[in-house]
Amino acid sequence: MITVLDFEKPIVELEKKISELRSLSADGNLNLQTEVKKLESRLDHLKKETYHNLSPWQRVQIARHPQRPYTLDYIHQIFTDFVELHGDRTYADDKALIGGFAKLDGETVLVLGHQKGRDAKENIMRNFGSAHPEGYRKAIRLMKLAEKFNRPIVALVDTPGAYPGIGAEERGQAYTIACNIRDMARARVPILVYVIGEGGSGGALGIGVGDRVMVLENAYYSVISPEGCAAILWKDRTKAPEAAAALKLTAKDLLGLKLIDEVVKEPLGGAHNNVVETALSIKLSIKKNLKDILPLDKDTLIEKRYEKFRRMGVFEKREEKK
Repeated sequence: MITVLDFEKPIVELEKKISELRSLSADGNLNLQTEVKKLESRLDHLKKETYHNLSPWQRVQIARHPQRPYTLDYIHQIFTDFVELHGDRTYADDKALIGGFAKLDGETVLVLGHQKGRDAKENIMRNFGSAHPEGYRKAIRLMKLAEKFNRPIVALVDTPGAYPGIGAEERGQAYTIACNIRDMARARVPILVYVIGEGGSGGALGIGVGDRVMVLENAYYSVISPEGCAAILWKDRTKAPEAAAALKLTAKDLLGLKLIDEVVKEPLGGAHNNVVETALSIKLSIKKNLKDILPLDKDTLIEKRYEKFRRMGVFEKREEKK
């Protein structure tokens, strides 16, 4: 079943009308091609007008679309010979965060990312993409393995946030994410980060420190979800659209604030409309960025990564007028 978002309903209704006219034209003696072409032109204009002028909240809705591609979808499209590795060697194997070695046009890389489920059963198994401390410990274990064998790292971020349950906190959720940020900052191999859907808070940062950080056109990257922000500021979760606008969480906003390095284009309507095309865009971006970064020596790599994050958060102080 295809999920239709509220702002997409006029598009779907027009598509249905075109389909009905085509059916009438095929079944009877009526020639409705002229009318069909007019409606097709109108549909094309409506799609462009709708998707090129999306509000931040509408982009959040697309980022959460049930048919949106997840980490495993991109792994199967972009890489070959993927071998998944399991466990943190301390507590358990967290299925909300997966990783392993794979081939990118013959070259071995480590690829890892958050993984959501397609139905209720799988979402329970994947914990809706919200990783536990053991997931982040597994991630850094695999990254250190990549560092040992001098293999670049590709991280795919797609989580509403790290799991905030009591058990996760007891097992050191915050400490584990902090350790990951520290260890990724000083990893001596290239790290590319792609926010492919939701990039929520510390859950995203746990695998989100890289030499280049990219965000898909309809993904978002934020310190808090719009609903969480609305609940804190307005005590009203229905204010989420206003919160989404205030948070500056879209790819375009983030690029303007120099918090990310690149916006990866999506097909019209979102990545779920053409997984193959989206995966190709990500693959071309990976290859382009690795070509730039791989020649750097290890010390320069770490220095540039450090400088990249130190440049963030620049602000101006203005004196208040009396």
